[in-house]
Amino acid sequence: MTHWPVLSWALNFAFGAVGLALVLCTWRLLRGPQAVDRVLALDTMYVNVVALVILFGIRFDSRLFFEAALLIALLGFVSTVALSRYLSRGDVIE
Repeated sequence: MTHWPVLSWALNFAFGAVGLALVLCTWRLLRGPQAVDRVLALDTMYVNVVALVILFGIRFDSRLFFEAALLIALLGFVSTVALSRYLSRGDVIE
């Protein structure tokens, strides 16, 4: 990545922005006044983690990171649906 300085700068900026987003989501997760706020914070956190893993894949030029990002996205989606159903109905499986 050293032969493209603009890409290196953009990746560094993106790492900082996604890191800041994760910190803010963690704050909302800990301080959320309601359970719905906490679920939304978790949902946003897994999207940010997917973005972070993709950025690592670009940085290290590895396809393994992209597969890990797909796995994290699938697990995050399922967990968000399960938490939402639990909060709305009181049970996950009917």
